[in-house]
Amino acid sequence: MKVLQTYSLPFDTKRYLNENGIEVDIFETGISYEEILQIVEKYDGIISLLSNRIDRNILEKGKNLKVVANYAVGYDNIDTSYAKEKNIFVTNTPDVLTEATADVAFALLLSVTRRIVESDEFVRKGEFKGWKPDLLLGKDLFGKTLGIYGFGRIGKAVARRAKGFGMDIIFTDENVKDETLARKVDFEKLIKQSDFISINAPLNETTLYRFDIEVFKKMKKNVIIINTARGKIIKEKDLVYALKNNIISGAGLDVYENEPLIEEELLKMKNVVLLPHIGSATEETREKMAKICVRSVVEVLIEKRRPEKCVNF
Repeated sequence: MKVLQTYSLPFDTKRYLNENGIEVDIFETGISYEEILQIVEKYDGIISLLSNRIDRNILEKGKNLKVVANYAVGYDNIDTSYAKEKNIFVTNTPDVLTEATADVAFALLLSVTRRIVESDEFVRKGEFKGWKPDLLLGKDLFGKTLGIYGFGRIGKAVARRAKGFGMDIIFTDENVKDETLARKVDFEKLIKQSDFISINAPLNETTLYRFDIEVFKKMKKNVIIINTARGKIIKEKDLVYALKNNIISGAGLDVYENEPLIEEELLKMKNVVLLPHIGSATEETREKMAKICVRSVVEVLIEKRRPEKCVNF
């Protein structure tokens, strides 16, 4: 059995797989789509990143493929339906990155509302000359309404953090009925009532470009929007327009529509905080994710069974 790993991971995956009777070719610094397409027929499995497009062409060419273990909780980079047709298991890494990603969502919320990045730059440039009543004023979180779009594991973790800040929390998610942590509302109420919005939904046909200029126009003028989910949930050019024209107040982004490309005007805005997709980027979390991937591969190739983290069967 032989596995293609598209990037080096923070765990000795080679040793683990070898000990379980599986060979692995690790492309330490990455591999392109075209390169995967050329060599995939040699492999029984792939350990992929969310930046690797594993589409119909690759799945068709990979005649021996039995498993694609995606190093992410999301798997919109993989044609899961066609994989199912080909009897190829697709797995992800849920649960272990929930708390780390929620931390980053809340870090972005605090950074934008309290102008943390601006303040740091202000001090480093030597512009701090002493306390002033009107210096870099931000916004309160206490008593304000946080709207959470997508109330799965990460959305709920964000809600738990918001409770500690004394926020009123509402959410919208068709698949969730439990209102223990927050009050459920429809999408229209969420966008009209929220002072802050955290996007924590998966990318699918329903959420694709859900936040466009027509939605932004319905929001409160001082709303701040945070996205640690998937970039294509927001139409980025519309976000730029809304920010430039004071339709909304600010944004904190960890993901982008055409990642790693970012709308150039966002890079110049002081009311926007931008991160390089680090939602799950803690040493502990990334190691756990790698362990789940190699375990999924072993479950399929060696133990000949449906993997625990399967998403398409």
